[in-house]
Amino acid sequence: MALFGSSKKTPAIKKIRPTVVRTQNVAKELFSIAKLYEMEQELLAFNLLDVQTYTRIYDGTKETEWDEISTEESQNFHDEALLLNPHFQIKQTYEIEIFSKKLPKDDHYHTFKTAVGANATKCKVYLSIAQGSRVEYIPHFEQDLTDMINRKKIRAGMLVYMFDSMVEDVASKISARVRIAEKLEFEQSETHLISEGYEPTATINDALVLHYENIKEVDENEKINYASRGFIQSVKKGELLIEYIKAKMGKPGRNCRGEYMEPKEPVVSHEPTFNVSENIKVVEDEDSIKYYANENGYIAFEDNTYVIKNEVDVDAISFKTTGSINSGVDSDVNISVKESDVIKDAVGSGMQVEVSEIEIDGNVGPNAVVVAKKASIGGQTHKTAKVTADELEINFHKGQAFGKNIHITRLEHGSVEGEFVEVSQAIGGTIRAKEIEIGICASHVKAIATKKIEIKKMLGSENSFTIDPLLSRDVQNSLEDNEEKIKELEIRLRELKKEVKKYSDLIHHGTKAYLEIKKRLLHYQKNKVKMPASFVKKYKQFQNMQQRLKQLKEEYTQKQEKLNLLTTRTASFQDNILDARVINHDKWIGYNEIKFKLVDPPVELVYKPLEGSSDRVFGLVELSDSAYAIRPLDEEG
Repeated sequence: MALFGSSKKTPAIKKIRPTVVRTQNVAKELFSIAKLYEMEQELLAFNLLDVQTYTRIYDGTKETEWDEISTEESQNFHDEALLLNPHFQIKQTYEIEIFSKKLPKDDHYHTFKTAVGANATKCKVYLSIAQGSRVEYIPHFEQDLTDMINRKKIRAGMLVYMFDSMVEDVASKISARVRIAEKLEFEQSETHLISEGYEPTATINDALVLHYENIKEVDENEKINYASRGFIQSVKKGELLIEYIKAKMGKPGRNCRGEYMEPKEPVVSHEPTFNVSENIKVVEDEDSIKYYANENGYIAFEDNTYVIKNEVDVDAISFKTTGSINSGVDSDVNISVKESDVIKDAVGSGMQVEVSEIEIDGNVGPNAVVVAKKASIGGQTHKTAKVTADELEINFHKGQAFGKNIHITRLEHGSVEGEFVEVSQAIGGTIRAKEIEIGICASHVKAIATKKIEIKKMLGSENSFTIDPLLSRDVQNSLEDNEEKIKELEIRLRELKKEVKKYSDLIHHGTKAYLEIKKRLLHYQKNKVKMPASFVKKYKQFQNMQQRLKQLKEEYTQKQEKLNLLTTRTASFQDNILDARVINHDKWIGYNEIKFKLVDPPVELVYKPLEGSSDRVFGLVELSDSAYAIRPLDEEG
């Protein structure tokens, strides 16, 4: 931009003499004129003076004449059968006047930013209006917009007056908005469909999809777990395993350039040549062949046949051989791990195994995780291993074990948590369960139960046997929630008590005045005299206080009843503690402790059996109200 006082002048824009041409390629003519005048093509504009549309049927053998159709005929040309005939051809010839584009100051539409674009097939053409575009209404705006759309379509190589019956409606609606606003600014970009040909249907090549592989796309920043390599592919009954998508020839189309679009021939290269077993269901229709699992298990491919199996035999589960195996506890997959060498791991370091049943002849290595409904381990578990199963047997246990019914031959400083736990020999370790049975108890054993702890033979000391009604995490959470609600209720009851007293005092001191006001109001009403507003206001205030007091008393009663219920519930958490027992069938050796944990009041009682004592059965007895003690009992019941 020239500065004020500068001697430099803005260079003049080169002008060309208006030129009228007939052409089938407007873009080519604009390029030629621009080159002739040595100027940028973007500086040229044109007017559309006439359009001639021609059609013919030409099969490539005998030359045929082109037939001209009128603009009205082309606008109403909807013969789908003819348009989708590969031998049908369309062409247009345009008569245009080419001239130099106006300067922005002379162009009414220079701030009205529009463009014409198409989808990939050129079967849909759109008018785009840029966000921030501004335009002012003039009487011939609608016709100008229609002409603008047609020029942009021709410049983009699209036919006009064919496939574009919606242009008139688009131009009319935009024009109406501009006319109403007088000066319209487009706050958001807009896109309008202005031409639509016949979209072809794509040809489908055949494909074989192995759904059971469950291939997961990994984000480039996500760490890949190389230990999970899918040694077996577990499947569920009714799950889609394999799908063969049949090849299908596409349907032809014709785009908005008038070009016939012929579909490609489908490629057939994945037709199924395999067989399936009886436990795989085959469903075929015109589009595909689908193979569904008829039962739980894992899918295998043997002798060119897909089968669903339940039993897996492996020498070992390790990073090098199988990787982790995660088929799920409900998969009906049973694994037998044969490695029994005491210096090797049957389930290797860091491996994760989740199946319905597993039988491990050997050891479970460090940081390994085994989850099943039923599991047996013939070797030992490493101290960092974790095993979970409803029915669980372990020979030599040092790690963590969780389940319902658990039997451990030898517990050595490991931990066990279940419902019913039987340990043949315990040498240190922690046991948590409803009922615990220990065959031989050595030293440093912690046993915590809700119902019973029974020791067959005592060989050591420094043991702790605890009865805890809140052993279960669910029960603990339930009690904590109960106690939290009790605290909230007690706070609210104290607040309500204060409010009840406040309103009771106000009503007590105001009753005499209230009765006097009521008497006067009845007098005014009887004599049809307008009641003083101050009297009415005081009367209503007193009534509102009475209503509020009633509500507070009702809430107090409800909260008190709820508190009583929750308090009773807290006490119920230890209802069965008086039936719980610690039983030792042998003499007591060294220092040992028996503990009973009360819920209400929350205290822990401790009893230390004397060394050499033959007292066998211990339970909790109630000495007086809220006072309890641990005592030897005459019998187990």
